[in-house]
Amino acid sequence: MIELRRITDLWRRLDVTIRDLSLALLLAVASFLPALHDHGTQLGDLPARPFDALTIVVIALECLPLAVRRRWPAVCLVLVSLGFALDQLRAYHTVTGTALAIALVSAGAYLERHRRLTAILLSAAYLPLALALDRLGSPEGPEGYVTFYLLLVLGWGIGSWLRSTRAAEAERRRHVAETTRAAERTRIARELHDVVTHHVTAMVVQAEAARYLTAAPDRLDASLSAVTDTGRRAIADLRHLLDLLTPDHDADVRLPSVGELHTLVEQTRRAGQPVEFIEEGTPARSTGSAEFVTYRVVQESLTNALKYAHGSRTVVRVRFGEKEITVEVGTDGSGSQNGSHAGSLGGSGRGLAGLRERVGALGGDFSAGGQAGGGFLVRARIPMESPS
Repeated sequence: MIELRRITDLWRRLDVTIRDLSLALLLAVASFLPALHDHGTQLGDLPARPFDALTIVVIALECLPLAVRRRWPAVCLVLVSLGFALDQLRAYHTVTGTALAIALVSAGAYLERHRRLTAILLSAAYLPLALALDRLGSPEGPEGYVTFYLLLVLGWGIGSWLRSTRAAEAERRRHVAETTRAAERTRIARELHDVVTHHVTAMVVQAEAARYLTAAPDRLDASLSAVTDTGRRAIADLRHLLDLLTPDHDADVRLPSVGELHTLVEQTRRAGQPVEFIEEGTPARSTGSAEFVTYRVVQESLTNALKYAHGSRTVVRVRFGEKEITVEVGTDGSGSQNGSHAGSLGGSGRGLAGLRERVGALGGDFSAGGQAGGGFLVRARIPMESPS
């Protein structure tokens, strides 16, 4: 089986002309077999003539052009048609007459330009051939010539159908490739947004806070250390993301899970955000994508709290049920929503849109908006199993 597969792979690597030449030579050799004499295509039913020197020319005209049937289909069809006409006029009736059907199908499948003109010219050339055969005493009636012409049209039609099918398949593959590339770009942009925005936001907030701590060296040192630690975590997360995006990466890539929520909350606290974390229930041993999405929902919500409600009390509530995880992250509006942080950091809304897509892909619900008493509230219901 291995040798057969190797031979098949080697055959496919050969140039298409060489592969088609093998078919042409096989047909040419078959025409000289005594058992196949006078068993070829017969148009006109003229009495068979023994092979002579001209027979070699006829066989060459009918067979050898098949080597370029896919590269130059029009040239192949014209030469094969000429050989076929000589074959019928001389009444050799060689089996190489089969080459005409192969050439017609190939032209219908691979001819790109002047298709209509080629079909008209060949159809016009068929009439003089029929008249010449009739003058030579052919007993073939008009019905026979019309039937044979319709068979030729059928061969061309089969080739045209193959061509349209191949084009439709190529278009489908192109569409799938474009869709896959677009989805991959969206996924990469979403992952980069989640990883970079959170850490950079924390670093900016910590750095701005450090400007007001010059009179307190101990607190200033602690704040700058926090900025350094956040930067290192950002680099580590980016490396993990690059590993995830590398197709030939062999090592298992670790994705964030609900077990790291405590670390995430602590990092946000160090950035100056008062966060209360409430965890209800027990996480399941394996919740698959639900863990990753839960982490991203909390991460993006805390990032927005740092951006637009810095200093306000923030409550993170994660409830683990039997079949779903519920997340609520809200601020009370007592911080600096309209302060310098919001103005300097800005936002594109991409983060919330990405969360809505993530949660929706698992069949969950997501909402985000302002609260009646001020502040902002994010809610997400994340099923532990993806919808079938």
